[in-house]
Amino acid sequence: MQFKSLCRNLFITIILSVLFPLVCSGAEALKDKDSNHKFPSLIQSIRFENKINYCGIKIPLDHQDVKERLEKELLLALWNRPQVILWIKRAARYFPHIENILKKHGLPLDLKYVPLVESGLRPHASSFKGAVGYWQFLKTTGRRYGLKINAKVDERRNIFKSTGAACRYLKFLKKEFGSYLLALSAYNMGEYGLKKEIEAQKSNDFFSLYLPLQTQRYIFKIFCAKLIIENPEFYGFYLKKSDLYPVFTFDKVNFKSDFPIPIALIAGAAAIPFKKIKDYNPELRGYYLNKGTNTILIPKGKAKGFKKSFAVQYNNWEKDYKPKFHIVKSGESLIGIAKAYKISLSLLLKINNLSIKGVIHPGDRLVIE
Repeated sequence: MQFKSLCRNLFITIILSVLFPLVCSGAEALKDKDSNHKFPSLIQSIRFENKINYCGIKIPLDHQDVKERLEKELLLALWNRPQVILWIKRAARYFPHIENILKKHGLPLDLKYVPLVESGLRPHASSFKGAVGYWQFLKTTGRRYGLKINAKVDERRNIFKSTGAACRYLKFLKKEFGSYLLALSAYNMGEYGLKKEIEAQKSNDFFSLYLPLQTQRYIFKIFCAKLIIENPEFYGFYLKKSDLYPVFTFDKVNFKSDFPIPIALIAGAAAIPFKKIKDYNPELRGYYLNKGTNTILIPKGKAKGFKKSFAVQYNNWEKDYKPKFHIVKSGESLIGIAKAYKISLSLLLKINNLSIKGVIHPGDRLVIE
């Protein structure tokens, strides 16, 4: 025991000897470069002098338990300063679009902080439960509210479509539970679970309900996100306009095709890398655009001359590759079709943007080459 204690003390001493000079030098650097900027102490940060409201609901800070929970989440958020900086920068990129959609649905603008907490406004964020995208939809809920989720596209990663779906879902939850705080609680823990707790506890006041700790923390994290984003300098975040990510701007191009189109053709026609198409359309999966009618986003200004360029690119592709097709007949399987054309199943799946669990129907047209 004495040996373990000695090792632990030695480790702490080494860490402090390395980190303390760095912290001190960092503080001096901040003092020299930003002498006019005030960085509040953590104690100062949790002295709430003004009333705090969320979606028109007053947060009862006179309740000690509520104040303590808010202090905890705010301190934890402020400790992770790099994350907060990314919050502020990404909010500048996406909040204007989210606000417009919330307004169209007649919802409070305070709901824009939900995807900030859910995903950090990252399209590819995912949870161990299978929630994906900006608003962290599960497949079942996403599909219920109109999102396409399959092997070819996952609209949970589309900021516009997922925000629209979230608005429809939150409007339903608000009508069901009568409060935005309860609606958000149901959004986090599920409708059935919240109904069961309300019934068991004979209360429909969020601040009086004993809910799963994850849900309790979730709501207070949203409160903290609002506090910080609306008052960044009060909490010591001094970002210039040039520090912020620019608002997401784009041009739209439309496609209609009876068979899958290589995404690389679209990138070539817009004179941008393949990656840029994926970045602007994170919902796209694989290398081909699904057959049918599609709308693709490309960088602002790239739509000029796009149609003409795409026609040239497409003609060259069709001439060079001469794609062959197979019309699916009743009783056929992907494995059988691959064997018939002497190509690997993986290649057949890839060029048709299908998964191993993909379902085909009689009359479907598959690209063979």
